[in-house]
Amino acid sequence: MIPARKGCILFTGSVAASISGDLSYAYKASKHAILGLNNNLTVELGKYGIRVNTISPYGVATPMVTSGMQMDKKAAEEFMSAAGNLRGAILEPEDVARAALYLASDDAKYVSGLNLIVDGGHNHNHPLFGATDPLAN
Repeated sequence: MIPARKGCILFTGSVAASISGDLSYAYKASKHAILGLNNNLTVELGKYGIRVNTISPYGVATPMVTSGMQMDKKAAEEFMSAAGNLRGAILEPEDVARAALYLASDDAKYVSGLNLIVDGGHNHNHPLFGATDPLAN
């Protein structure tokens, strides 16, 4: 990318780096590290025309997530929808892919250093993540 003086690097972060809650410290630390790397590389590589951004999604019912939650996909989607800010909406892999397509496109030619949080506003509405069971009410 440096010889071509153009390019785009996309990291996958997590909304977990933006909120507090009962999550693994190793997981949260790794997501904070991604944001730090994003910020530093934005400055370091910008002079070469390389854009660097991060996409930080809310929970997506992938096999990794459903395994960790010990739920099937439908139950995990219901749980995350109930805990999320946009009630009734489910974040799907395609939603994260659309964010990546935008950031990698020419439409985002002057977007660099961004942490695009794809969480339906969850990080503004739920300061604690994983502290309570939203389906219990």
